[in-house]
Amino acid sequence: MTLSEFFHMGGYAFYVWTAYGITLVVLLINILLPMQQHHKQLNRIARRVRRQRRNL
Repeated sequence: MTLSEFFHMGGYAFYVWTAYGITLVVLLINILLPMQQHHKQLNRIARRVRRQRRNL
């Protein structure tokens, strides 16, 4: 099997590589979105703490 045959996937390359691409996108979303939400939550907590310290 040559590298070209591997990437061609017996005529099903479009479907196979599309499935791999969609899977990669979903995995990245599942990793990056919680990280972003965690960062936002930490910023909200820090702002709340600063605001409470000012009001003391």
